[in-house]
Amino acid sequence: MKRDVAEECEGKREKGLMDINMMTDLGREAIYLVLHLGLPILLVTLAVGLFVGILQAMTQIQEQSLVFVPKVLVVLFILGLLLPSILTNMVEYMQTLITEIPGRF
Repeated sequence: MKRDVAEECEGKREKGLMDINMMTDLGREAIYLVLHLGLPILLVTLAVGLFVGILQAMTQIQEQSLVFVPKVLVVLFILGLLLPSILTNMVEYMQTLITEIPGRF
């Protein structure tokens, strides 16, 4: 049974199909890129939400839109600042992905 699976995998590799290691590496790189690009936005939003939550607790104002509006404004501001860097990283990743896929077979 194991030999049949190994022969089948070897046959697929000869045909130019991806094996599990290649797919795992590509998935790991994609997850790392998503974390690298999204983490600054999430951390700033978390800090603003925490600050507004503490401010609400101190003043006893329990208005839900008071938390939502600053978060949206900060996310838009941070996206405006980081968008060139995010796009550059995504384009570089896609260029390396497209150029390296034929070499990975």
